[in-house]
Amino acid sequence: MTFTVRWPDGVVEECYSPSLVVHEHLEAGTDYRVEEFSRRATYALSIAGDRVQEIFGFACTSAISTTEQIQTRAAAYAPDEVVRVLGMHDGESRARPEQRA
Repeated sequence: MTFTVRWPDGVVEECYSPSLVVHEHLEAGTDYRVEEFSRRATYALSIAGDRVQEIFGFACTSAISTTEQIQTRAAAYAPDEVVRVLGMHDGESRARPEQRA
């Protein structure tokens, strides 16, 4: 699945997770402080990576890479600035919440 975020400076970024577990930790259309977003996303990606490890027997480099991507970007902002989760795409629906009826 991918989730689309808008960082405080307006940069829109697609983030990849090998598991739908992100739905349990982030919500489309919701604003999070940078610190909280980074913490939630990192935790969800850790669970996703663990699931890949359990099923396939090897580390998920995609989950690791996305975690590093988020943490690097988050470090560029103040912890209380705002990140917005624009959408979550699991293959069934690619529409952003504001585009759905």
